[in-house]
Amino acid sequence: MGESSIPHTKTVKLADVARAAGVSQGTVSNVFNRPGLVSEQLRERVEEAARSLGYRGPDPRGRLLRAGRVNAIGVVTVGPLNCFFDDQYTRLFLSGVAKACEARGAGISLVSAVDDEIAAWNIRTALVDGFILNCLNEGNTLVELAKKRGLPFVAVDFPVGPGFDVVRIDDYRGAREAAQHLVDLGHRHFAVFTFETEKEVRVGFVDDDRAERASFEVVRRRLSGYRDVFRAAGLPPQPVFETGSEYDGVCAGVDAVLAANPDTTAFVCASDRVALHVIAYLRSLGRKVPDDFSVVGFDCIEEAASSNPPLTTIYQPAIGKGEAAVELILGDKPDGVGGRVVELPIELVRGATAAVPRKR
Repeated sequence: MGESSIPHTKTVKLADVARAAGVSQGTVSNVFNRPGLVSEQLRERVEEAARSLGYRGPDPRGRLLRAGRVNAIGVVTVGPLNCFFDDQYTRLFLSGVAKACEARGAGISLVSAVDDEIAAWNIRTALVDGFILNCLNEGNTLVELAKKRGLPFVAVDFPVGPGFDVVRIDDYRGAREAAQHLVDLGHRHFAVFTFETEKEVRVGFVDDDRAERASFEVVRRRLSGYRDVFRAAGLPPQPVFETGSEYDGVCAGVDAVLAANPDTTAFVCASDRVALHVIAYLRSLGRKVPDDFSVVGFDCIEEAASSNPPLTTIYQPAIGKGEAAVELILGDKPDGVGGRVVELPIELVRGATAAVPRKR
């Protein structure tokens, strides 16, 4: 087919519709944006002209860009988009974001950063007023990409250096409270289970060097809190096992820990999801919680309270984190103020999965 035979489609503009309908451009604009200002007869004439030309209305992107505000926030995760919905803690966090955005009439754009190439494209092209960077490892390229966009961003649960806004909890103190509770009950033989220390899960025991080099600030601080409590109690180093967040990894961890130390009486878990998997697997082995083993989690997701027995855990305000992050982006920011840090409270929730260890 020759070049001359290739059809060229002309972009229909608002002015074309105005000419076809015999009205002003302002009248066409009102038909699509403020139809109540136009009579029904005139509105039908303009709509018929638009249909005949294939005009679907003004491009909202142009209007938003001219206004200098999109009225939407991008929420970024380092995993695939399904992680927003598969993990209950993340769902609670996103619920807080949604609640705060709805109160301001703003929308949400979910942004995946599953690899650097996808991240670069999504950050550069997202039509948003700012980004919430959720649980990223330090030095992540997303931080640099967000800076280059020149849009405000909030880091959740990881440090980004001076001058940038952060929402966080004191993970170190939360971990200490969880471990201290078990020590106070009389436990002396522990297993610490953590979700991934790097972007990719490496199921297995974690030595001190690997724990201290973990890419995720949350993991480093929680493991440090557990370790310091054990040291202060005069205990030797307790085993740390990277299970990831899935059931199979947790099962492997329980088997490995009990094979290495049958005297283990308590599992300290860096998330409720891991803790609930531990309880489920122990039950499948015919072991009872807390009669045979104590288990403590972290997060206080809804499943923790509804589990049988209710999980002993550390409460953190996941919904409040989302709300605080939105407020930092869309709320009023005093001139010259940068590097705001919002630290939300935590609390030990005494469920029914931790008890005095039974003599063996």
